[in-house]
Amino acid sequence: MPERGLVNEARLAPNGYNYSSLDAVISSSEDGETALADFIGTEDAALGLGEDFHARAPLIAELDERDQCIIHMRFVEELTQAEIGDHRSRSRRYAGVKGCARAMSRATSSRSSGYRRS
Repeated sequence: MPERGLVNEARLAPNGYNYSSLDAVISSSEDGETALADFIGTEDAALGLGEDFHARAPLIAELDERDQCIIHMRFVEELTQAEIGDHRSRSRRYAGVKGCARAMSRATSSRSSGYRRS
């Protein structure tokens, strides 16, 4: 009976080419009509992260290795302040909030004081 499975697949294959408008009405009620577009696509909050990364990459590249490491652990590896402190043998406060803030502050100030994009 393996041929029967092939026949069923052959019958279903043309269904892959059916299309509908995104404005096609799926259901109607007293509240109004529901279109297919109401169920497809949402704004992806993570898209902004990619833009942020590319905007900050030149700034982070100017930091020393220690600051880059702290920023990487916090924002890429998503380590907590305590984990960064344990890893870097520094205090939780320095490695987390202050370390990241100082690193980003140094990067920002170096950009405003003459960094030119090529």
